[in-house]
Amino acid sequence: MAHLPSRRRLALAVPVVLSLTASLGFLPTAASAAPVTTSATQTADAGTLAYVVNTKVDHRTIESVKKAIAAAGGTVTVAYEKIGVLVAHSANPDFGPAIRAVRGVQSAGATRTAPLSLAGTTDEGAAQLLSKADAARTATASAAAGESEPLEADQWDLRAIGADKAAEINPGSEKVTVAVIDTGVDDTHPDLAPNFSASQSANCVGGVADTSEGAWRPYTAEDYHGTHVAGEIAAARNGVGVAGVAPGVKVSSIKVSDPKDGLFYPENVVCAFVFAADHGVEITNNSYYVDPWLYNCMDDPDQKAIVDAVNRAQLYAQKKGTLNIASAGNSNHDLDADEIVDTSSPDDSTPVTRTVDPHVCLDVPTQLPGVVTVSATGVKGTKSYYSSYGLGVTDVAAPGGDRYQIPDTPSANGRILSTMPNNAYGFLQGTSMASPHVAGVAALLKSTHPYASPAMLQALLKAQADNPGCPTEPYDGNGDGVVDATCVGGKRVNGFFGFGVVNALRAVK
Repeated sequence: MAHLPSRRRLALAVPVVLSLTASLGFLPTAASAAPVTTSATQTADAGTLAYVVNTKVDHRTIESVKKAIAAAGGTVTVAYEKIGVLVAHSANPDFGPAIRAVRGVQSAGATRTAPLSLAGTTDEGAAQLLSKADAARTATASAAAGESEPLEADQWDLRAIGADKAAEINPGSEKVTVAVIDTGVDDTHPDLAPNFSASQSANCVGGVADTSEGAWRPYTAEDYHGTHVAGEIAAARNGVGVAGVAPGVKVSSIKVSDPKDGLFYPENVVCAFVFAADHGVEITNNSYYVDPWLYNCMDDPDQKAIVDAVNRAQLYAQKKGTLNIASAGNSNHDLDADEIVDTSSPDDSTPVTRTVDPHVCLDVPTQLPGVVTVSATGVKGTKSYYSSYGLGVTDVAAPGGDRYQIPDTPSANGRILSTMPNNAYGFLQGTSMASPHVAGVAALLKSTHPYASPAMLQALLKAQADNPGCPTEPYDGNGDGVVDATCVGGKRVNGFFGFGVVNALRAVK
């Protein structure tokens, strides 16, 4: 799951942004993204690390552990007593070993390898703007094709999974909400505002949910990842811009990206899953991996504690009726291989090269139990060149874009077109883009089967998918003559596509 360019790991390539223009009937420019909000990471003392401390789930044990944390030189910043997860800060270099020795503590470890520091945004580079003439050409093509949205002619991905036809039957229920756990969502965007649920949105940076107005928005327009994801799921069919897979459902934003480095630290993600569950969210989309480790190895006490804490939170969400969907990653790794070389971890300090076994060193939340794992495809229906995969790991696949697979569209762009902050649109590719397509289809299934449990929804996702089977020729994703990956499995289930590419039209029939 390589970063883009310096930090966003599941959306590849600099976006091409389509500016909204009056000549296309678009709305005036919306309010800009909200400024950086204060979080626990901004007030830490020098040398302070953040920790997750996982305990038995009983009040007496938790209170005892809180006292032990204080005695070891730590401060509890938030306690999720329902799942036995405490978030603590400490500058004591021996804090981890000391707390792991405390009675009632089941695992504990640092959530990062570098001390907390004052926040400052990281520039990801200016977006590449598309001319008004090119945007107008797409709108003309959309109108000629009878599309309801001006830019829909460039949305080959909707047609690939039958989402355009599904919307005519059932666009999804406003009683279903998909929470985008990400970099924030610009809810002022005219394609997102009609379907946005502010009451189910928050900023979880620092591990504590902030529900104040606008806290869920991206820090700057460069933090576009979550807004793009939200549009893929639920951009309204309102005659403006693009359409989402499920344009009738609600979408919310739970921001978890750190304002300093854009990383998704464990305490933030724990907060997000618990918040989603406690606020009636039916589906979460997780287009990221939990930092700072691409793979968390269970023989390392810090990494084991991260797996434990996040898993407790996402299982809590499942038990309360939330289906969690996650992207497989952009490293073209076989997650069922005997070993994988990881050169990117830890990504908050100095990475080291290590060889890991993905069966015991887990990509979180992707490989956690009950989470739907999604691989990416291009316009030709083959695995995207960057997409990770693996027999028994990949559950389903969906369009994520591929710059080597070129569609017959006005822009001839093989990536995914969706919403961007500040009234804009842009193309991105990655398993980040595949996961929200599945989240959208899951939302359509939940709309059609309102009493379906998370396990039932996952079964339905697999049942309605179309599986092309493993390719008959050696897989060369980028066309350089070198075999890039090997597909294992059969027509029913295999490593590239799991149970198949999701089908929105079948979901509503």
